[in-house]
Amino acid sequence: MRIVLNGLDLEIPADVCVAELLAQAGEYDTAAIVEVNGRFVRPRDYETTRLRDGDRVEFIHAAFGG
Repeated sequence: MRIVLNGLDLEIPADVCVAELLAQAGEYDTAAIVEVNGRFVRPRDYETTRLRDGDRVEFIHAAFGG
């Protein structure tokens, strides 16, 4: 199936959850925010939130500093 991840078209296997996508993408930033189709996904829901064909996923990293 195809999704859009951070603005890039990506082919992924069917029935992938957010946690699996994070691991496949090498995203291990525990402060990262995940959105699916513009909706925030709580970290506790990463294992149960399944992606569907055409979903738009964003990994957002907070910028800290001063």
